[in-house]
Amino acid sequence: MKLKQGDNIVVLSGKDKGKRGEILVAMPKSGKLIVSGVNVATKHQKPRSAQEQGGIIETETPIYVCKVQLICPKCGKATRVGYKIMDDGSKARVCKHCAEAI
Repeated sequence: MKLKQGDNIVVLSGKDKGKRGEILVAMPKSGKLIVSGVNVATKHQKPRSAQEQGGIIETETPIYVCKVQLICPKCGKATRVGYKIMDDGSKARVCKHCAEAI
């Protein structure tokens, strides 16, 4: 998976198309992400104790990686991610639009 926790993304398809958010959790084995403010579901929850409140709670649910694209911090465009071997031998993610390291 080429996306990491903390990356800013834009949603390409579905009910939240065009929304932007930050990746909170990346799940590479299942190929899904949890993104802040995207794919929000409501859940009815009972209070577990006297101090805890029950009610309707909104939570972010996972979204497939193929439905999002990374926003390049340099050029600000939604872009595909490539890799490049740097001079010091390290591997860096690269924006396909501006060819800058992310």
